[in-house]
Amino acid sequence: MYRYINVYKYLSLVFIILSFIYVIYLSYSFAFNIFVGADVKINEQGKLEVTNVLDYTDEYYSGVKKGDIILEVNGEKGSDIQLKSGRLVNVESLIVERDNKSFHLQNVSLISEENLFMYLIPVISYSICLFCIFFIYRINKVRKSTSAYILILFLLFVSVAYVSACGARRGEEISTYLLVLTLVSCPVLYIHFIYKYFIELGTKLFEKKILIIMYMLPLINLLLEDVLSNRLKSSAFLSNLNLISFFVLVLTVSILIHKGIRKFKQKEQKSILKVLAYTNIFSFSPFIVFFAVPYVFLEKYVSPFSLAAFTLVIPFSLVYQFMTNRLYNIDFVVGRLKYYGFLAITPTIIVVTIFNYIQQPKDIFYLVKLTIAIYVLMFAVFYFKEIIDFRFKLKRFTEKFNYQDGIFKFTQLIKQASSVDQVLNHFKNTILEVLNIDNACVYDNSKGEITLLSKNNFKDLTYKNHEQYVKNFSGDIGKIKEFKQGFIIKIGERGDRSFLVLCFSSYNTFKLTRDEIAWLQTLAFYTNVSLENVMKIEELMSHLEEIKQQESNPVWLKKLMYTIEEKQRSDLARDLHDSVLQDLISLKRQCELFLGDFKKDDNPCREEVQDKLVQMNEQMSDVISMTRETCHELRPQLLYDLGLVKALSKLVAQQQERVPFHIRLNTGRFTASLDLDSQLNLYRIIQEFLSNAVKHSQATDVLIMLISIQNKIVLHYEDDGVGFDQEKNTEHSMSMGLSGIKERVRALDGRLRIETSEGKGFKADIEIEL
Repeated sequence: MYRYINVYKYLSLVFIILSFIYVIYLSYSFAFNIFVGADVKINEQGKLEVTNVLDYTDEYYSGVKKGDIILEVNGEKGSDIQLKSGRLVNVESLIVERDNKSFHLQNVSLISEENLFMYLIPVISYSICLFCIFFIYRINKVRKSTSAYILILFLLFVSVAYVSACGARRGEEISTYLLVLTLVSCPVLYIHFIYKYFIELGTKLFEKKILIIMYMLPLINLLLEDVLSNRLKSSAFLSNLNLISFFVLVLTVSILIHKGIRKFKQKEQKSILKVLAYTNIFSFSPFIVFFAVPYVFLEKYVSPFSLAAFTLVIPFSLVYQFMTNRLYNIDFVVGRLKYYGFLAITPTIIVVTIFNYIQQPKDIFYLVKLTIAIYVLMFAVFYFKEIIDFRFKLKRFTEKFNYQDGIFKFTQLIKQASSVDQVLNHFKNTILEVLNIDNACVYDNSKGEITLLSKNNFKDLTYKNHEQYVKNFSGDIGKIKEFKQGFIIKIGERGDRSFLVLCFSSYNTFKLTRDEIAWLQTLAFYTNVSLENVMKIEELMSHLEEIKQQESNPVWLKKLMYTIEEKQRSDLARDLHDSVLQDLISLKRQCELFLGDFKKDDNPCREEVQDKLVQMNEQMSDVISMTRETCHELRPQLLYDLGLVKALSKLVAQQQERVPFHIRLNTGRFTASLDLDSQLNLYRIIQEFLSNAVKHSQATDVLIMLISIQNKIVLHYEDDGVGFDQEKNTEHSMSMGLSGIKERVRALDGRLRIETSEGKGFKADIEIEL
């Protein structure tokens, strides 16, 4: 792969150097030998006669016309001039005879309006391409991408094709060959870059043999140009052949891209191909529609030098995509272009119709060109108008009717609103400031009951005369109903409650404009969102107040508290294990080493000190064991690793070693899949039952059963201990830890049933719905 990269790299460097030399040569030719573009022949009188003048060439701009008799060329007699393929080349000045009058025609200046599209713009475009190539080289030092060097070749071929077209038009033979090679190769290099780019993305767009076939066409055209150019009297056949080849290749590229769009469903790949398809259409369509097709079939066409500038859109868009590795939103761009294009149709028709009526041009092709120019101009006006409006935030109306500023101020006000009344007052004040209305009042329609929330002072109007509009109003948010002196709008709704604003004007023929209606609807949607948020907050605060007055906390709060508690337990267990426990183990190890060394020494107090050390070592072992158990109780690691059943089995086994009663655990019928929080709560409940049994029950036998039946989990605990009287000894039940158990059961949204009495043991059943 790296071998191919180096080949493309050196090939691109060679083409850059050759293209630079060619542009310097062409500039020299333009500066010192710039008078070509006429076909001549020796007439019956033996004089040089102009038979055709090519459009947009130096002779065209200098005033040479068909039928002129050439008397002198560069100071020499016309009869002594050697013709080359029926054309005059390298001419600086002419003296021609026209209507029995002599005219001295001088060459146009290099820096002139005539040479703008013939030389200056192509050379500037070439310079810009070189600038882009420089940045591609810099970026590709890191990427090392083959497609980058193909993109460089494509940029060079496009820019050289643009420049060589000018030289070919002047009769430069080397420019003609370069134009044939570069122009026909541009679509091939374009699709070659796309092919390599997608290969690097891990996707194959089409078969490689298609590329090989496409590369053969430019070589065939170049060969035909060399063989037939000197044998044919006219170059029209070869020009048509080259343009047809170019059109076929462009069509092939479009078909391949279109198939790729249909083939790949991935969003990124489809977006890339859509960008390429649209740029392909935008770049090649003007050249094909207004030059290639008319040149072949009509022999009337728009200057190819101005149309060729459109083809630069492709390389620059590819450079943007390659350098930034981003895609612009092509759907948005195309949507806006369609919108501006539709708007530009009407003014174009009006201007062209007026021009045609006043001037009455005889040349239809001239009228077509004028129509296109005016359409493009109108399109550009609409496009840049929106950009300027957005960039500079121009205010098209007075401050009174500046709707966008009104929305901005309103959003700033409602950010600080903390009640429904504040939001409604902000809405009312905003429309009073912006719209041409005098008064407004807000109504609350709750289940058909109308309540007036706010009002302004009226002079001649009363609310009761207009309440009928409120009672009979129905519709969605932003719905507006106009009447003689004002309008009513719905600005908010929640449940069976809706908010309406009734507005009045002092004019008897009040009418809202389209802009005002759109602005009011937007403002109503903003207000509705704010009202819903404020009302939800008020409902939440009211609910929290109700909870505060109740004795117990809600289930969600209990779950949150237990989750926080488990996290704190886990953090504490981790800290104990990583710090205190490790320090204790290290200290015990040091003590054992010291005790081993101490036994070897002869010391009168050896036995007494040795006993003390052994006692300290045993105490440290007990502390280490207790710390480990505490860590396990705080964070049952086995539960996190293997699940609830394994953790309960270990818990019972550990407890059985320390307690004086027998514990039976039955989890054989438990198959439910629970989340970690639910497993932790069940584990803590059983842990608390066992803790109470150790402290208070004086039992000899304890039974724990955990089973799952359909969509329900049942936990049964039973012991044969002393029990207690639930009615008389509430404080005792609290001391047994039942309060914590009840809270955890409630957090699991379960039910707890307790059966106990003095001397008859203790039973508890917990049911949890899945």
